Amino acid sequence: MTSTTASYAELADLSVAFTPPSPAGLNDAGLLSAKRELAEIRRRLDAADSLVSAEIANRSRPDLGYDGLAQRLGARTPEHLIQRVAGVSKKDARTQIRVGTLVTGLTDAAAPVDPWLRGVASAVAAGSLSLDAADAIRTGLGSAGSGVTVVALTAAADQLLREARELTVERLGARARELRASLDLEHVAEREELLRSKRYLHLIPRADGMTRLDGLLDPESTARLKAVYDAATSPRRGGPRFVDPTSIAQADALIDDTRTTEQIALDTFLVLLELGTQADVSTFIGARKPAVQVLVTKADLDQHTGMAFIEGESEALSVATAERHVCESGAVPILMDDGQVINLGRELRLFNRRQRIALAARDGGCIWPGCDRPPSWCEAHHIVEWSRDGRTDIADGVLLCRHHHMLVHNNHWTVVRYGNRYAIVPPASIDPTRTPRAAQTKSPAARRLMSQAGR
Repeated sequence: MTSTTASYAELADLSVAFTPPSPAGLNDAGLLSAKRELAEIRRRLDAADSLVSAEIANRSRPDLGYDGLAQRLGARTPEHLIQRVAGVSKKDARTQIRVGTLVTGLTDAAAPVDPWLRGVASAVAAGSLSLDAADAIRTGLGSAGSGVTVVALTAAADQLLREARELTVERLGARARELRASLDLEHVAEREELLRSKRYLHLIPRADGMTRLDGLLDPESTARLKAVYDAATSPRRGGPRFVDPTSIAQADALIDDTRTTEQIALDTFLVLLELGTQADVSTFIGARKPAVQVLVTKADLDQHTGMAFIEGESEALSVATAERHVCESGAVPILMDDGQVINLGRELRLFNRRQRIALAARDGGCIWPGCDRPPSWCEAHHIVEWSRDGRTDIADGVLLCRHHHMLVHNNHWTVVRYGNRYAIVPPASIDPTRTPRAAQTKSPAARRLMSQAGR
């Protein structure tokens, strides 16, 4: 046991003053090893902590009235008591109680855990799954019923546990909601309308003369807003590089602008609002709308059932919404053979607009494991360089965000294709074995197409 690890092992001995050791002397491998060890220690501590929180909630049940633990100590709820004792946020206290109750159900016959969540609860108890990840799976999958069976939910939970190590908590939650939607197609439209009914915009005056803008957007509204936001600010936020001289000049001017990125975004929205009040609605900003790509498989569109997705958004939408967008904007058919978009040849050095639409539909954003950059922030990368007779074909192109695109070119990473699958291969300096790391599509529509094909 290294001195660093030994020091962390003393965390539980509260009789000894603890000072965290400095990681400055660790090499890169040792630094990452320490991070992994601390993450596991934290997961174990959180698992034990959640059980304590769940028991505090149990001893503060509403039916106990003022005899409840929290109430006797002057706290209105167990969450408030946990906040006071542990110094955590209300959100964290609630998560601890929910997940702790889940883990308690593994051994409590009086309140057993839902069958499809037993694996999730066991992973938390073993210290291999964080509380936030467990809560994301629990919330995203929901309950059995409405045609969704316990068997189907169990299979979905098991799949999420396999994917959890490669996904952030946010993406794991989105993936859980995606799987739930695929199991409950009859209620996709209802869930879409429920989210839409929650949208709002508030203007809140402050004492200092400023006004706070507060709002909540449903997925479709978010996509429309993000299209404008990204167009106005992406060069400032690490967006794609440009080769057109005019675009380069515009990007340079935005980067040199003395306003903050947030101020540029606000000013853009105010200008658009002003234009909207002055212009003829039939000619406002020409006839061009913000680019919002709706992805839906032909089978779902033909049958008027199933689900659709907005590019860059994880929530499933109804096919009726997809049909509305097709009616307003037309459809761009993207034909796939064995999960791969049809090749378009080597005549062009750069991927054209239609090819980029196809790449976005297939990849759903940067293919780098763990990266959440959407297609609009990505650049098309030749997996075989053009200078080495690479082809500007969809199959030989992938989407990478600017950071990872530069990493590939500058740090000797490579992207390889195995049929219709892709992998990232690290340089020998990172991994002497150069073991490929799977790069799975982030496009829920592409995964939907695969599931329809029985893959």
